[in-house]
Amino acid sequence: MKEKKFTTYQIVFVAVMTAIVCVVTFFRFPFLGSQIHFANAMCLLSGMLFGPLLGGLAAGFGSMLYDALFGGYDLINCLVTFVSKFLMAAICAWLCFGGKTEGEVKHAKLVAGSIIGALSYVALYMLRTYVFQRFVSGYPLDAVVITMGSRLPASLINAVFAMIAAPILYAAIAPSLKKRGLLEKLRNQK
Repeated sequence: MKEKKFTTYQIVFVAVMTAIVCVVTFFRFPFLGSQIHFANAMCLLSGMLFGPLLGGLAAGFGSMLYDALFGGYDLINCLVTFVSKFLMAAICAWLCFGGKTEGEVKHAKLVAGSIIGALSYVALYMLRTYVFQRFVSGYPLDAVVITMGSRLPASLINAVFAMIAAPILYAAIAPSLKKRGLLEKLRNQK
């Protein structure tokens, strides 16, 4: 069995993107009982730049780091954040690259990947809200539905912003990385 190792470029770029995701999460403002932020766009961008595994790690670690250090969340919530953000970036990347990380990515695939990735996160966030409110906190179903309804608009706004911003950011960043040969080094595990 062949052992896969990460290159120095991959480790450094994933660490930098992890920090970017964490820092961008600070830029948020309240809206309809939830928070509008720009971290989801960075999570999708992570998937687009690095592929499913590395992009998912950057998105998951960056968001989890914010929750652990600045969000006041416990270990379980931080792990749920890691998994949901990892899946958002990984789903986006998988749809963008069709399971492969080599070759040129068409703009339509970037848009489709960002839409499905962002909407998958909204679904996971709503599921998380339901489970924690209903089963952990023990609230009645009508209260849980009201809480979910109050959080859905902000989540959808975050998703729409991420769907629009991530492909634009990728189109701005990727050519420069590709020209310098870094994009291939980031995606390929050789």
